[in-house]
This record gives sequence, C-alpha cells and structure tokens, in this order.
Amino acid sequence: MTRTSSQRAALLSALQQSHDRTLGLVDDLADSQLSVPLQENVNPFLWELGHVAFFYEAFLLQELDGGELLMGNGHELFNSFDVPHDDRWSLAFPGREETRNYMEEVLRRVQGRLADREPSARESYLYRLAIQHEDMHGEAFTYMRQTLGLPAPESVHGALQETREAGGSLPGDVILQGGSYLLGAKDDGSFVYDNEKWAHPTEIEEFAMARAPVTCKEFLAFVEDGGYERREHWTAGGWLWKQREKVTGPANWRKVSDLWVRIEFDQLVAIQAAHPVSHVSWYEADAYCKWASRRLPTEAEWELAASGTPADPNAARRFAWGADAPSKELANLAVQFGGPVDVANHPAGDSAFGCRQMIGNVWEWTASDFYPFPGYIVDHPYREYSAPWFGDRKVLRGGCWATQPSLAYNTYRNFFPPHRKDIYAGFRTCAL
Repeated sequence: MTRTSSQRAALLSALQQSHDRTLGLVDDLADSQLSVPLQENVNPFLWELGHVAFFYEAFLLQELDGGELLMGNGHELFNSFDVPHDDRWSLAFPGREETRNYMEEVLRRVQGRLADREPSARESYLYRLAIQHEDMHGEAFTYMRQTLGLPAPESVHGALQETREAGGSLPGDVILQGGSYLLGAKDDGSFVYDNEKWAHPTEIEEFAMARAPVTCKEFLAFVEDGGYERREHWTAGGWLWKQREKVTGPANWRKVSDLWVRIEFDQLVAIQAAHPVSHVSWYEADAYCKWASRRLPTEAEWELAASGTPADPNAARRFAWGADAPSKELANLAVQFGGPVDVANHPAGDSAFGCRQMIGNVWEWTASDFYPFPGYIVDHPYREYSAPWFGDRKVLRGGCWATQPSLAYNTYRNFFPPHRKDIYAGFRTCAL
C-alpha cells in the first residue's frame, strides 16, 4: 500500500472539508429557496453547485488526464465563460439530487486520483486552485443568502457567537515612511495567483493610515449628515449609480422609527457601533472619505502597511502578524465567530506598523483599479481568472469573516466592480 505523504494527506483533508462546507451552505434550504430571482449579484444555487464540481473536472481531472467529462455538455451548462450570467436561469441543468450525485462522483474521482500518486508541483497547484475556487464560491453562497434574506447557514448558527467580545473602537493613525517598496508576491514557492506576479519596485510617499477600518458609528455620522444627498462627495459614476439605484445607505441598513438596524440574513438586529461598516460599495467608501476629508489607501500602501516592518519595508510577511497560520486569536476568518466583530478585537493580529484587522473581519476597498503588474503574462491554468477584468474593477484586500484562511494573505488581490455592495466589504482610510 502506498504511504500517504503529509502533502497528500493535507490536500485530501482540504478537499473533503471544502466539499462538506459547500453542502452545508445549501443542504438546509428547501427546494423553493433554491429557486432565486434573476439578479446581477447571485446565481441559481444549483448552477453554482454544478459549476464548482465542473471546475474540478475541467481544470484538474481533464487538464491532467484528459478523457470525457461526466456530463458531456458540461461546458454548455457550467463553464462561467461559456454561459452568460443571465442565461443561467433558462438552462436545463440537473435537479437537486442529480447535482448532488455529480458533486459526489467528481469528489470521489479527485480523491481517488490523489490517493494513488504523489502530486507533482504542477498537480499540487491545480489541486489547491480547485479547492480555493470552491472556497471562493462558499463565501459567495454565504453572501448570496444574505442578499436573498434567507436564514443564516448552519455554520453561522454553530459558530461561537458568545466569543464576539466587545472590543470597542480603535481610533488614530499610524505613520509609514515613504520610499521604494516591492509590491506583489515574491517567487518563493508560495501559492499565488497570476495577478500577484511578481514583486516590483513601487514608489510610495510618506502617509498616515487608520489603525482600524471605518466603524458603523463613523459611517452613520456620514449618513445622518446627508452624505448620500450631497453631490460634492461623489464621483460622477457614483452619483449616477446612487441616483439610479436609489441608494440611501449600506445594503443591509434600515431605519425603524428612530433606531438604525441592519438585516442579518433573515433577522433584524441593532447596528453595533464598533463593528466595521460592511456591504458598502467602492462608490460609498470613496464618498465617505471625501466627506471626512480622508482618502482610500492605494493597494501599494495597504500592502506595505500589512506586510512590511519599520526595520524592513520589504519584509514581505505573508500575513499582517507574520508567518504563523491564521487562528482565532489573530483574525476573524472562516465563520469562526458567526459574523463581524468590533474593530479593536484581535490585537495579536496587528501588523508591524500597528494596523489592526488587515486580515479578516471585512474586505477592504482600496483606491486602486485592478490592473496587471509589470511583466504580466497569461500563464495561469485558469486563463480567465484575471485578464478579462483588468481595468474594469477595483482592488480589495484582506479577507472577511466568511473567507477561508487560504484566501486571506497580504498579497491576495480580490476585485469587484465599484458598485457591488453585496459582498462583506468595508474600508479603512488614510489622511490626505
């Protein structure tokens, strides 16, 4: 019998855990809840499940071994670049039981392949890519349920809600010296995406960055001061979007009598003053900054604050706190606390410069447009991962409370259109 190496054992465990998490995000939903209305920010649940399984087939099994797909028309059903978003509601994709069986069979084949042989470096990358792709969709399932007003997933109910300790706010800035800084991932063997390649010199002037993300209390002051009605705070595109969509506040905020509340899945809960504001678009983050006489950090500034040290700005620490893997003490990730926590929590996870929660709690919008780094070439197995979106989106950094740790490290670049406010995104500010 072939001895299972530590690498294979870790990959096999990650495959099963990711699969189980995905099913846990949909298994409690009734058939009627799986049928969702056509809208930009969601997909049909069954299409999304089929897409996750198809990715393992197309980008791992077929890429490595060739052969026929389990579903001969898989590309026509589940390839996100062959099937336009709005068409996904009219496809004759499999029903719930058949989709579940398809996922189980794909998992069985992937695990069987891995159990039989030690993966090469390329194979290991493809396994991890497919697992992380599933985890991205797991996070999407979570905020889809939020968007649709469905009950919280069991993983949220089962989290240690009592450990959402009150930590309060964390005002003030840290000062970071300017100079030449290497932005991007170093070629050191760590898992990275194509858009992180490679570290390149970037000139940064001295700047002051907030120690913590903007809180709900701080953002509420902007709302109550008429921030959404004052044209001078908004970009031209942001103002048109706000007018067209009739946006008056964060996506999940409501005012009931004189009390501001937010919708948490299918419940109304009081806004927690020291929680980071979330479900705001880039347009709203930018408008708040103008109102507050602040600005969003560039992604180069954000990465310097997260991964450098005062002694060595190019230290390139993988996480804000250093090299140690994320834990409950260091960051709010992986639904461990069932939602956001106060911005002053997790002091052990501070960056070397004293910025808190740069990893976890909420994704953070930056000022930067999503563009390739110098020397970028399309050499990624998932060729459509980055290139189609360059110039069309804004960069976010850091991960949120529903992000898996493998997708929350200092050089990871998330990217969304500036109007998207369904994701768990907030922001921190810099002095002008």
